[in-house]
Amino acid sequence: MAKILVVDDDSTFCIMLKTFLTKKGHEVKEAFSYDEAVRLIKATDFDVLLSDFRLPEGSGLDLLAEAKRKSSDTIVILMTGYADIRIAVSAIKRGAYEYVTKPINPDEILLTITNALSARSGASVNDEDLSNSRVLAKKFIRGISAQAKQVNDYINIVAPTNLSVIIQGDSGTGKEYIAREIHGESKRSRKPFIAIDCGALSKELASSEFFGHLKGSFTGAISDKIGQFEAANGGTLFLDEIGNLPYDVQVNLLRAIQERKVKKIGSSKEVEVDVRIITASNDDLIDAVKRGDFREDLYHRLNEFTISIAPLRDRKSDLTIFANHFLELANHEMEKTIVGFDRQVVDVFMKYPWPGNIRELRNVIRRAVLLETGEFVTIKTLPSEIYTTPDEMPFSTAKPIENLRDSKEKAEHQLIVSTLEKVRFNKSKAAQLLSIDRKTLYNKMKQYGIDY
Repeated sequence: MAKILVVDDDSTFCIMLKTFLTKKGHEVKEAFSYDEAVRLIKATDFDVLLSDFRLPEGSGLDLLAEAKRKSSDTIVILMTGYADIRIAVSAIKRGAYEYVTKPINPDEILLTITNALSARSGASVNDEDLSNSRVLAKKFIRGISAQAKQVNDYINIVAPTNLSVIIQGDSGTGKEYIAREIHGESKRSRKPFIAIDCGALSKELASSEFFGHLKGSFTGAISDKIGQFEAANGGTLFLDEIGNLPYDVQVNLLRAIQERKVKKIGSSKEVEVDVRIITASNDDLIDAVKRGDFREDLYHRLNEFTISIAPLRDRKSDLTIFANHFLELANHEMEKTIVGFDRQVVDVFMKYPWPGNIRELRNVIRRAVLLETGEFVTIKTLPSEIYTTPDEMPFSTAKPIENLRDSKEKAEHQLIVSTLEKVRFNKSKAAQLLSIDRKTLYNKMKQYGIDY
């Protein structure tokens, strides 16, 4: 049992959290204001301080200092609805054990408290490398827009179940991150999470990838192979771009999901498997069913729960949260110390439609951090295509075409980008429209620095 002080000016939330932690065997007091919290800290030795970051009379950082003055052993966990990664790193460097964003999952908080109490006698939490790695390890950033909050609610609702989930959204919106979050919040979290790009599977290779094969079962089978269903046994199998799976393979997939058994190619023995299926598509699977490209029975088997992700252009209130996160990641990766974004850059970000969504934002910020020499990301380090008006351009970005080869490569680059945008960044469909195979498309995208 631990003595815990919960501080939040939202009295309903504060009492809810107190009630939950009390039922878990802890001794809990609550405070609805900064002044009340300071009084309680001075009067009582608390094992854990769980405080909102923003309070009317002060901040969570001020309470952190008060708690550490009273006892350096006090575990401080800060909560906020504003996911600013720089503040998180600063808080942890000052001695906070953790920095969590709302909406709060009580079970997560309980686990954090339990881990903190267990580790209190171990290494110092002020270690800078530990501070950065702990914050940066949180790859899934929860937004604050209405659309993001709905997705967060859906994750919390469906994660503890075994329901199959379809995640629908444009390319680059973070479908795999959401799938990993569902897995991480589920009872299967300690078991494997296996991701398969169905768009990269040919009809010949798909069955081997899913179910495995025995040595010599077909040309090229030089050794036994365990299929991904077996590899993910007990855990979660994530099927990305499920809409691009060959129609014939869909029959075998449906059978495996329904019977919970798989059979390797070349084997007569069936193996029982227990996997949760999460799929993702940037195409409307209902339309694919109507076109005859996707089996209706497989769709209904997979569609036990659907999560739709809005494109970044429709939830601009989340943009600064993601931008700050990617800035911190890029600083860490490139050993830079960029403080933030110039006001003009923020204006450009807000006007740009972000057709590549969160993935495009990440790439733009990584490039900017690499090129920037000052304290703030400035407009001169941004790629020219994201400027929305000529007035925003710091210099002319037009380059003269010097020869026929340059002209051909520029036209090819523009054709690939426009085709990807036309098919909502579905690479298999883009390759078909361009009359090239998927591997050639990937090579061309790499050649021209196109990363969607």
